[in-house]
Amino acid sequence: MSEPALRPAPAPDQNRPCVTVLGAGLAGCEAALWLAGQGAAVRLVEQKPLRFSPAHKSEGFAELVCSNSLKAERPDSASGLLKAEMRLLGSRLLVAADATRVAAGGALAVDRDKFSAAVTAMVAAEPDITVEHQEQTVIAPEEGEAVIVATGPLTAGALAQEIARLTGGQSLAFYDAAAPIVTAESLDESRIFAASRYGRGEADYLNCPMNREEYERFYEALRTAERAPLHEMDGEAQKLAVYEGCMPIEVMARRGADTMRFGPLRPVGLTDPRTGHRPWANLQLRKENAEGSLYNLVGFQTNLLFGEQKRVFGLIPGLANAEYARYGVMHRNTFLNSPKLLGPDLALKEHPAIFFAGQITGFEGYMESAACGLLAARGALARLQGQTYTPPPPETMLGALTGYITAENKDFQPMGANMGILPPLAEPVRDKRARYAALASRALAAMEQWANR
Repeated sequence: MSEPALRPAPAPDQNRPCVTVLGAGLAGCEAALWLAGQGAAVRLVEQKPLRFSPAHKSEGFAELVCSNSLKAERPDSASGLLKAEMRLLGSRLLVAADATRVAAGGALAVDRDKFSAAVTAMVAAEPDITVEHQEQTVIAPEEGEAVIVATGPLTAGALAQEIARLTGGQSLAFYDAAAPIVTAESLDESRIFAASRYGRGEADYLNCPMNREEYERFYEALRTAERAPLHEMDGEAQKLAVYEGCMPIEVMARRGADTMRFGPLRPVGLTDPRTGHRPWANLQLRKENAEGSLYNLVGFQTNLLFGEQKRVFGLIPGLANAEYARYGVMHRNTFLNSPKLLGPDLALKEHPAIFFAGQITGFEGYMESAACGLLAARGALARLQGQTYTPPPPETMLGALTGYITAENKDFQPMGANMGILPPLAEPVRDKRARYAALASRALAAMEQWANR
């Protein structure tokens, strides 16, 4: 993929806000694009292609390294509400996602390569963004400048040491994982069927149904399969602090025989056309690209040895002869202890010109990360313009997430969008769907008022 053309920095202007954004992932690109749209001079620093993290492979910006799904779009869902709020705030990444979507039922999924290319092109076309490909080792904003650190949870090396210096070493370490991708032509079509749960949207998923015997055989093989060693944390790797939202499937299996059947292998909303009944368990495959030549094993993040992945996952009907375009991998993620370190504008309490954005703050998820970039950008611009920044109202999803990562919490863990963090309605609503719809309506009204204030 071609890199954005390097341009000279905009001419100095003491009346013009200047922001350096570190990292051209989802949060960094969203922040840089929004700031440029507000007339700020933006310096976007990205270490690729000089250096890649263990999870990144492409030279493009906004690379999706785990799933290609950006989750549900329904306005009465947490993920749908998050996206609706982001659209009110002028999200450019959602424009790119809309242009590169692939069929995924009620979810917004994208062709990851085309999505990255679209975001990279947006950045390249913006005259107020100067791109620099280099490793940043020092965070020291000049007078009248702000820095947004959006380098992600895989931040390492000298920059990680610099962040540790600035924060007193207050960070938390977790592991998360990515799911395998298989080729469509290698699937056994006689054992799979196309359908979305409850008939939502088109038949956008391929389903691998299992009867009880097939499931129990797969479960036992998975439970005892050999995992790849974790070297990054040396002795601490044995403790394996796993983030719940991206749990390896083999860890889930060890929690009980039916745990997967209430998680990624849940069979609800599906009927096996071969039997006319609901399967005992069901694996869904989601398109990785618009052509439908690659499919992602939904919910199958894993750290199994590559040979074990082929052997164990081959026990699932339809995958016996699957060819893997990418095996699942696992890597360490590091997060700030945000409740102790960050203010409501996402700036360090001890260094108010240094802002953090994305998953490194504890905003967990693709769209959450991008949304955090929008919030950090607004906080940085407010500071440079001498304005008082007020975070989104707590009734909004973004306000609730901000409140979560900045409120006192000794057991802090990353959090993604969910309806449970929103304040309850003044008048309780018993029906879940109606309650979520009412929460979303209240949130969007509050966000629209906040965005236009």
